[in-house]
Amino acid sequence: MTEEKKKTTGSREPKIRKVTTGAWWKSAKDLLAGKKQAEEEQQSGESEAAEVKEASEAKEQPETSDGQEEQAGAETPATGTAGGGSRKKGRGRSRSARKSESRKSGESARDKLDEADEAAVTGDTPSAEPVESAARDGAVEEEPTARKGRTRSRSSGRRGRSRKKNEEAKPAEEQPAQADSEESGGGESGSEKKRGGRKSSSAGSRQKQQRSQEPARETASGKDEEKIVTKLLINAEEPEECRIALVENGRLQSFHVNTVVRERTKNNIYKGRIVSVEANLQAAFVDIGTGRNGFLPFSDIHPEYYKEDVDERSRELIAKKQWKKLKIENVVKRGQEVLVQVVKEVTGNKGANMTTYLSLPGRYLVLMPGSDSSGISRKIAGEERRAQLRDMMSSFNIPEGIGFIVRTASADITKTALQQDLRYLLRLWKEIKRRGQTMEAPALIYEDQDIVVRFLRDHFVPEIQEILVDTQDSFDQVQKFVELLPAKQRQVRIRLHRGAKPIFNQHNVEEQIESIYQPQVPLPSGGSIVINPTEALVAIDVNSGRTSKNGDFDETIFLANMEAADELARQLRLRDLGGLIVVDFIDMRNKKHIREVEKQVKAAMKRDKAKVDVSRISRFGLMQISRQKMGAPIEKGSYRRCEYCQGRGVIRSVETLALYYLRRIQTGISRKKVNRVEARLPLEVAQYLLNKKRTELAELENRHQATIDIIPRPEMKPGDNQLEFLSV
Repeated sequence: MTEEKKKTTGSREPKIRKVTTGAWWKSAKDLLAGKKQAEEEQQSGESEAAEVKEASEAKEQPETSDGQEEQAGAETPATGTAGGGSRKKGRGRSRSARKSESRKSGESARDKLDEADEAAVTGDTPSAEPVESAARDGAVEEEPTARKGRTRSRSSGRRGRSRKKNEEAKPAEEQPAQADSEESGGGESGSEKKRGGRKSSSAGSRQKQQRSQEPARETASGKDEEKIVTKLLINAEEPEECRIALVENGRLQSFHVNTVVRERTKNNIYKGRIVSVEANLQAAFVDIGTGRNGFLPFSDIHPEYYKEDVDERSRELIAKKQWKKLKIENVVKRGQEVLVQVVKEVTGNKGANMTTYLSLPGRYLVLMPGSDSSGISRKIAGEERRAQLRDMMSSFNIPEGIGFIVRTASADITKTALQQDLRYLLRLWKEIKRRGQTMEAPALIYEDQDIVVRFLRDHFVPEIQEILVDTQDSFDQVQKFVELLPAKQRQVRIRLHRGAKPIFNQHNVEEQIESIYQPQVPLPSGGSIVINPTEALVAIDVNSGRTSKNGDFDETIFLANMEAADELARQLRLRDLGGLIVVDFIDMRNKKHIREVEKQVKAAMKRDKAKVDVSRISRFGLMQISRQKMGAPIEKGSYRRCEYCQGRGVIRSVETLALYYLRRIQTGISRKKVNRVEARLPLEVAQYLLNKKRTELAELENRHQATIDIIPRPEMKPGDNQLEFLSV
């Protein structure tokens, strides 16, 4: 059999030639298709051979010699019909002979195909003619012997086609290694190994692809993070105004301004005098010397300010520390001096809110004289770090009756930096007590630091990469602050702006600042939000604009609401709007969209330092937001009430004003003994009366025997007037 195999293989040895990538793939495709077809034929041949065996055993045939049995077995076609009968023993020898011959021919054809397959995988593909001739010769050789070999070759060809599909789904560099592993198996056990190898190799390739994609995602996310450039711009060139802007990739994220017209009073400490005690409000009004009395709730009065001559019941409640059952009129008296701190600035007609529980903020600590409480910022994550900070603070010598709060900026600092900040705050409190005991009320005891140092103290984050200032004084202040930072946070660059353009115009921030004062804010998709602050609340309306003109109505409305959710949070920070905020979103039908908008609002509010509480969207499309008031709205320092409309935004028309003054003249001239009426009115109103209402004025003069003089005044505003009814 070995010699015959060598002879057959040698006579039909394919010629190897180099082909291009396209020709190689086409030849391999045809080759694998032939192998799978041979395997399928092998399976069908085995089933047919079993049927032939059962049929031959069922029939009774006359005895023949061994040679005749072998000859009959060799000449029997593999179609399922038996040519002649034989004994049981003869039939067994005939079957074994047929099996050996069919195995020999099948192995010969398979070896040729495997050789061609190996050549195709390595890149040296045989020509189409040798491949076709090898498959054709194998099929011809199978016919006189058995169907089994031919079936195996066909099934192997189909199996090759399925293997090719798996190979196409894998990276190109893995295909040669996979083909080599498949060539290592032989026979039926080899085919099982091939199937197992294909599964494992495909799973391995998928894992490899996932591993290769994960670093790609990390790299992409890293690039996105690197693209965020955070700059701090400080404009202090003019003495009347100091402005600070925090910019991310050219987009304004935070804006603070301090002007001479509206000086900041928050966190200032005053020595005041109680001028009124209101039992109904359970509050006191304190004169602090600013022209408007401060509002001091009873809950913000420290027990050390209670008067000594209290009644017996109040004394018992104080001993039991039942503060809520006390009455302000029983423990506080008019004319008493108190040390108070401003916690909320003057807004509208309301005075500043005050407290006697003082707090002195530093960079890493907040010192609270008169309190025994202590705590660590919730934004400092990790119990290990929190425990380290507790141990640091417990090791310091803090006087009794002084509490503290460890700020978020202390997350990465050392014990030395924390101790330096504590010493500075203790010295500051000692100076405040000294001044409070020596100065007469009302007086300013402590004024918070200027806007530059205050902003750096409260808002500086390590993400700020560059600080630009336009004055030498501000540059020195920033440099001193950065020198006190930990070594990891000193990477920020400090530059002095010396360009011809103002610093805000150079970085295209001036236009964004102007948009803060506008009621309407455009959205990227074409919609807009309209912000309208009132005395009771802040109303925000979301408009779709051009967004609703697109095809999918629900998706465009959802897009507009998502953009509005992000923008309204930014506008609340920029404008420093607080209190109750009501947002009217565009109605959405999809509940999933409603939940997504709610999540977007909460995510956008996380950047806000103020305390924020967000409700869910109601069935009317309204969301309620409660935001802590950090101070007066930012427009209060740059705008003033309109002299014409008095803040309403509209004024009366000329016709309405003319008729209004005409009716006043009619009423005045009829009730009194008037001989002369002098009406000094704005120019447009006076011209309208003289030109359009001359007949009515003449009738009044004739009826009451009086003279009416309309005197135009160009300098008068639309709402100004001066009517005089004179009698001789």
